[in-house]
Amino acid sequence: MTEPQPFNLHLVSDSSGETVTNIARACLVQYSGTPVTEHSWWLVRTTGQMTRVIEGIRASPGLVIYTLLSSDVRGLMERACRDLKIPAVSALDPMMQALGRYFKREASSEIGRQHVLDDGYFQRIDAMHYTMQHDDGQSIETMLDADIILLGVSRTSKTPTCMYLANRGFKVANIPLVPGIVLSPDIITAPRPLFVGLTREPKSLSDIRQSRLRIMNETKKESYADVDNVREEVAESRRLFTKHGWPVIDVTRRSIEETAASIIQLYNQRYAVSS
Repeated sequence: MTEPQPFNLHLVSDSSGETVTNIARACLVQYSGTPVTEHSWWLVRTTGQMTRVIEGIRASPGLVIYTLLSSDVRGLMERACRDLKIPAVSALDPMMQALGRYFKREASSEIGRQHVLDDGYFQRIDAMHYTMQHDDGQSIETMLDADIILLGVSRTSKTPTCMYLANRGFKVANIPLVPGIVLSPDIITAPRPLFVGLTREPKSLSDIRQSRLRIMNETKKESYADVDNVREEVAESRRLFTKHGWPVIDVTRRSIEETAASIIQLYNQRYAVSS
């Protein structure tokens, strides 16, 4: 039985492509099993650049999803798609039109406006620097400056969750829970940071650790992945979380984005900040 031919999907943007990519992929997850070939066309700001995009669309026909503000560049692509009988959809038009009707004003149509170097941008950069410096229990002397501190046993997705949160502007530290290692009382009793415990189902965690050991070619740390030892580690971590009244998130069946969204919600509830 031959494999089905993948559908071509052209993502066209006059900026970094982050917006159109996120929108498309958020929708694509609802079509699991459907083979798709993504064609990414970023920073398309001139008619010359758009001409090359059109050549690519003509060579591999497929749905076009775009975020384009220049009327000349956008018009050129829309006319070409009509001539080629290829569907083209603006990812932002419905939202922009709704906002325009609500605000009773026209949008500025400034390309790359979402990436302007404003205070929010520098806050995110500062947060990422802080988070990298405070990964895996490092820089304990400045950890109390964190907005959020994540705790969990090894392989509970602490680092990637921290980096995702940092990209949203939060200063995040994480502390690994290691059997036999006592946490500093000055840290765990600090009033400012939001402490969140991360946990995972023991069998799943054991499987992940075994895979890690194989990749690292480690043969002398079998207890690290032993399911009984893992079960005790997870139980001990949960006792610690309960003792301090910290919220707990089970990451077993959650993506990094879902875990981070739950943490942001906890943070907003604590500080009564509207999301």
